[in-house]
Amino acid sequence: MKKRQRNVKKRVEEQSERRSRRIPTTRYDPDPEAGLTSQQVQEHRMHGWTNIAVDPPAKTTKEIVHENVFTYFNLIFIVLGILLCLVGSFRNLTFLPVVIINTLIGIVQEVRSKNVLEKMSMLNAPHARVVRDGKIKKVNSEELVLDDIVIFGAGNQICADAVVSSGEVQVNESLLTGESDEITKRRGDKLMSGSFVVSGECRARLDKVGEDSYISRLTIEAKAMDDQEQSEMIRSLDKLVKWVGIIIIPIGLILFSQSFFFNHEGFAQSVTSMVAAVIGMIPEGLYLLASVALAVSAMRLASQKVLLHDMKSIETLARVNVLCVDKTGTITENTMTVNRVEPTLDYREKEEEYPPLEKMLGDFAAAMSEDNITMAALKEYFQENTGKKPVSLTSFSSAVKYSSVTYKDGAYVLGAPEMVLRDDYVLYEAEIEQFTRKGYRVLVFGKYAGEIDGKPLTEKVTPLGYVMLSNPIRQNAPETFAYFAEQGVDIKVISGDNPVTVSEVASQAGIAGAENYVDASTLKTDQDVAAAMKKYTVFGRVTPNQKRQFVNVLKSQGNTVAMTGDGVNDILALKDADCSIAMASGSEAASQAAQVVLLESDFSCMPSVVLEGRRVVNNIQRSASLFLVKNIFSLLLSVFSAVFMITYPLEPSQISLISMFTIGVPAFFLALEPNKNRIQGHFLPNVFLKALPGGLTDVLIVGALVIFGQTFEVGQKDIATAATILLAIVGFMVLWKISQPMNPIRIAVLVGCGIALVFSSIYLGDLFAITAMSTKCIMLFIVFSIAAEPVFRYLSFLVEAIGKFGKRLFQWHEKNKGKTA
Repeated sequence: MKKRQRNVKKRVEEQSERRSRRIPTTRYDPDPEAGLTSQQVQEHRMHGWTNIAVDPPAKTTKEIVHENVFTYFNLIFIVLGILLCLVGSFRNLTFLPVVIINTLIGIVQEVRSKNVLEKMSMLNAPHARVVRDGKIKKVNSEELVLDDIVIFGAGNQICADAVVSSGEVQVNESLLTGESDEITKRRGDKLMSGSFVVSGECRARLDKVGEDSYISRLTIEAKAMDDQEQSEMIRSLDKLVKWVGIIIIPIGLILFSQSFFFNHEGFAQSVTSMVAAVIGMIPEGLYLLASVALAVSAMRLASQKVLLHDMKSIETLARVNVLCVDKTGTITENTMTVNRVEPTLDYREKEEEYPPLEKMLGDFAAAMSEDNITMAALKEYFQENTGKKPVSLTSFSSAVKYSSVTYKDGAYVLGAPEMVLRDDYVLYEAEIEQFTRKGYRVLVFGKYAGEIDGKPLTEKVTPLGYVMLSNPIRQNAPETFAYFAEQGVDIKVISGDNPVTVSEVASQAGIAGAENYVDASTLKTDQDVAAAMKKYTVFGRVTPNQKRQFVNVLKSQGNTVAMTGDGVNDILALKDADCSIAMASGSEAASQAAQVVLLESDFSCMPSVVLEGRRVVNNIQRSASLFLVKNIFSLLLSVFSAVFMITYPLEPSQISLISMFTIGVPAFFLALEPNKNRIQGHFLPNVFLKALPGGLTDVLIVGALVIFGQTFEVGQKDIATAATILLAIVGFMVLWKISQPMNPIRIAVLVGCGIALVFSSIYLGDLFAITAMSTKCIMLFIVFSIAAEPVFRYLSFLVEAIGKFGKRLFQWHEKNKGKTA
């Protein structure tokens, strides 16, 4: 955390320095139809007034190298290496090449991942429509300059502080202020960077760009908190590394003091044994393994056109048990078609007073901007009109669920039946439901008796026609939802449409429980919402605030929640979900807010994303237990040595030999294998329970060998060699157990590592301190190698039984805690 705060301070200083290098420039107030000239744009660029982001989206190559090289454990390794050089024990420096290789692998893999993700991010970079030299151009938001005229429409996120020059928009500033009210912005009003446009369209002049903008100042302050949002796996690894880092120094000092001052060993021998113990306790490859596995996963997902804004989302998505989806863009295609128009009885009775219904709708569509897929469908279908000129209009708002156009002869509205008709809805409900039950989305078009102010309607609406629209079901939707059902992931369909319509669409997509639907407008209290989340699958007439509330209620009920969305009304829920997924074809603001972006907007790739998460977490758990076996053994054997006043029996080179062929090499192969198993339990307990039998077996066998070796006066070098081979035997037993079920790749890894270890012991014996053993030592070795298998087997049974008992006890405690509460 302190390191992150130092980085933030450094970035603040860099921003201040960059700001001080800016040259004062001439301000312009261009015509909104013409924009800046090319010469004016170039002038602002030369003077440094561009919209470059306050913070790069990823670490630089320099930062990656620095973070991989200058680590706490690398410092420990360097100190240990210097101590071994001082005592002339050069062969025990075998751990240093492994440390260097690990560091290089980490740097190379992270840089490769960074380059791949940066290329993918460019495909999803925020863009803006800018007016220059009287022409509209689409550019990256970072290419904008001060005083540029930018066109903002529904779904766009405001990329710099601006002032509206023409037009009118409704803006949601919730990401900045926490208030989700939609605010109407007209000529002369300010637009805050970081907010997003809900409806309408305007042209605005950029007033503050880059680090001067409001969102940039917030970003600087927020960066200090970024590291708190870590996945369970990374948090567990951080915790493990932290405690190991704390205990190795006092244990190392105790072992050296005991060996040198109490056992009267030589200085060189005391240093060597202490270094061996400390190296054995450091999980030097574990953090690297996790980083490389996550980086490889990010690259694999990138090849499937899935962009990760946040690496932790890989693990989180693999643990998800509730998936909240919107109807449009997820279950259905992100396109809409007008199927038919049905006049109401009110229209038919007074048909001579009105123009043809299709032409009235044509006038309405012609007046509106094409700022959502519904209006795009209306404009395409209703192309004939009477040419009537509007006096004013309001774009569609998700809060009030209608849009309106006012003419000289009155105001007309188009929107959701319940919101437009209100108390009169019951009079038309049966007629409307005959359409919604067929899966149509129904909009009511009618004449309003009052004046439109953009707020909920209060006066009577005379319905003139029903407009029926539909979205085609995604081709792979049934297969995708069937997969999630098999995996025990509950689906919650959350939509702003009529619940009957949404239920029918969900049924067509094969979502289990789609017949259980509710109108969210009837859920008034938190208790209503909590009960509904357990009972229903489909939620209709959901407001943006309710989407967010639903996600938080599901999380409070102990679920890991993923939320998919593509519209601006999904952003608040996306922000609060454990894992957020956006379609790139949706709004720009939603894509920037989400952790996972489906660049081809194909929801059918979600199973492969989940499987990738499971592969990573399960394989890292399995490989991490290999590292922890060595750490548990070294820690307990160090305590054993201190208590019984014996010198730590192994040398650093012997620890390196065991680590290489029973931990390091197999761990990396296993971490990249396919693994479709569901993730169960918590990371650290899972890893610890798998590692404990092996670690305890190592301590019991090696500890007994040392005691018996002293009793029978076996030489220290013989004991060290026998202990190394015993550790190798137990290591392969552990490797065999966690590799179940075996397959050709795992067998090849086991056999290959076994052959490599035997070869190194025979032909590189001097390098790894493997010597010929005396007859007494061979006899002791045979006895303890035979004993190793039953000790490991019974300890495994015991630890598994304790683990199951602990799980039942925890479940019983949680159950009774709920009853007590």
